[in-house]
Amino acid sequence: MKVLILSCKTGGGHDAAGFAMKEALESHGHEAVMFDYLTLAGQKVSDTVGGVYVNTVKKMPHVFGAVYQIGMAASRIMRKSPVYYVNAKMGKFLAPYLEEEQFDAILMPHLYPSETLTYMKRQGISLPPMIAVMTDYTCIPFWEETRCDAYIVAHEEMVKKCVKRGIPEEKLIPAGIPVSGRFTRKADKKKAREYLRLPFQDQIFLVIGGSMGAGDLEKLTSQFLKTRKVGEFFIIICGNNKKMFQKMKKKYKDQKSILLVGQTRQMDLYMKACDIVYTKPGGLTSTEAAVSGIPIVHTAPIPGCESANRRFFVRHGMSIAPRSVETQIERGRELLCNPEKRELMKRAQKETIPENSAQKIVKILEDRVRKDEI
Repeated sequence: MKVLILSCKTGGGHDAAGFAMKEALESHGHEAVMFDYLTLAGQKVSDTVGGVYVNTVKKMPHVFGAVYQIGMAASRIMRKSPVYYVNAKMGKFLAPYLEEEQFDAILMPHLYPSETLTYMKRQGISLPPMIAVMTDYTCIPFWEETRCDAYIVAHEEMVKKCVKRGIPEEKLIPAGIPVSGRFTRKADKKKAREYLRLPFQDQIFLVIGGSMGAGDLEKLTSQFLKTRKVGEFFIIICGNNKKMFQKMKKKYKDQKSILLVGQTRQMDLYMKACDIVYTKPGGLTSTEAAVSGIPIVHTAPIPGCESANRRFFVRHGMSIAPRSVETQIERGRELLCNPEKRELMKRAQKETIPENSAQKIVKILEDRVRKDEI
């Protein structure tokens, strides 16, 4: 089976889900090709779209939140959104590529390529089975105007939400958000710390700002160090926010109790090595932490789908999400001192979040392709 995975550089979660599926497909002996489909129109197009998104999220999160709410309202009354018409233009680049490569199935962990393929389908272009993978614990605007053959959703609660927005129930499959097998593998905390050269005896707080380094990283770090207790160590993940990384590196260069990290491919190890994680409620990072079985403190969300993610996790007892930075730090420390509450949270994570989503989706793809060939 030859599967195409189409993503887009608007946040790292979509790529993370795509790479998790590529890993799972290849482990089953299938061929998987993944890339940012906007590059078919030129690298400049991809950079421009990704740049606008990232800068809006980092510098004007409330503007992003307002646009998201407008999108939610517009998707209820519009037959087709401006998002659909913009992405339809990618059809002229994607069609010849698909004709040349001949894939057995297409997987989309992003809305944009799903919109493009929907346009192509409406134009009568023959396409292999198209499977969408939603990477949040809600239904974001405009999924309902796509025409995918199936939609993988994060949890059975999402089915009702998606149906309400107009997606046929028979197309919705609550298989979960796919994460790399590295997060689900059991690993000894001491060995992870030894590999990463982290202190063995300290309580380690992992603070993540997502792929863009968004959120209250600077404020959290400052407050952690201001109130630091003996035996506490902090790992701060800045993502690809190079400006913030350099600024904090300069500010905290003499701090022995802090490790600053930029982009990393070792997030699974950092999660295995830590005692608690502080992260904004991105769908992928939250899922990775949950399948790793780590106590989670959710920090300030990017308004929109991350707000819904936070509500979902708190409602199911999988995280705590105090509003202020000061309270987040205080409640996280209390959680570390309460083994019973930590175990309850870990149990809730295990019961709510499937750790084998990627494997389930491989089986779904195999069945769809087999059915399509008959």
